[in-house]
Amino acid sequence: MTKILIIYTGGTIGMVNDAKTGTLIPFDFEQIKENVPELARLDYQLSVHSFDPILDSSNMDPEIWKALAELIKEEYDHFDGFVILHGSDTMSFTAAALSFMLQNLAKPVVLTGSQLPIGEIRTDAKENLITALEIAATKKNGRAMVPEVCVYFDYQLFRGNRSIKYNSEKFEAFASPNYPILAEAGVNLTFYPNYILPIPKNPFEIHTSFNSNIGVLKMYPGITENAVKAITESDVDAIVLEAFGSGNTTTAPWFIACLQKAIADGKVIIDISQCKGGAVQLGLYETSRELQQMGIVSGYDLTFEATVTKLMYLLGQGLSTTEIKQRLEVAIAGELTI
Repeated sequence: MTKILIIYTGGTIGMVNDAKTGTLIPFDFEQIKENVPELARLDYQLSVHSFDPILDSSNMDPEIWKALAELIKEEYDHFDGFVILHGSDTMSFTAAALSFMLQNLAKPVVLTGSQLPIGEIRTDAKENLITALEIAATKKNGRAMVPEVCVYFDYQLFRGNRSIKYNSEKFEAFASPNYPILAEAGVNLTFYPNYILPIPKNPFEIHTSFNSNIGVLKMYPGITENAVKAITESDVDAIVLEAFGSGNTTTAPWFIACLQKAIADGKVIIDISQCKGGAVQLGLYETSRELQQMGIVSGYDLTFEATVTKLMYLLGQGLSTTEIKQRLEVAIAGELTI
């Protein structure tokens, strides 16, 4: 029998209405089959691991990611797949982080959640949970159909490190602007193998050292020197530069000088676009040519979530600045397109 481990971290999906107080409270996921009777029709052996205490996803951090990775490592040989129930607000950050931490992953790790609590009449929780379980259980020729970290939400399966949460009110809360979906749930569950990572040849391992000492510099017209220096002269190890369009910034001499000083001080700076779709092309316009020449790294089509977590991951590996810059521009888990 197919064995799936459900890991409940928290989030809207596990909430029910307390009849006495009228507030939302978490239900006991050990009794998941009682709360979702449809699961009895799935021919899977389900086990549940609930975080204690459960977490609002706004409180997610690298220590929780480490706990998730270590739990999956510990249970890796005992289960065919893993479903992580997670609050939607930071789900894409967790999915991206795990994609870097879980190296040579040959089994599905599917994150899902919901916009409405599982106890609501119009909830999206049950469909998201049931289909996520089906995806985690699906095999072809005895091997996992989706051997990677992914996000399932509202009938679509996304590569985890390509996903973003783009809407807080619609059921279709997630998108993958720069990469096709991996599967789609309609009348049939349809997979798109050409877009799914291949089964790795090397043994599974995890890397859990993260360094989250990162600053974010988001460009806007009229940005001041003081605002820029608050980031570039702060005691961070790396900076995410959220630039305009294909990676462009102001060419004001003071701004260029701030970036040059930050690089001279040993900081890694990676340029990503504020646009959700498309990619950074450093040097395409004059406004980004100087950035390229001074050694700023191109983030290509990385999402903000993947950029931040990839930086944390690489900074935690004890690599040299040169090695970090090189690896930022190479895909580790399918997170970017050159």
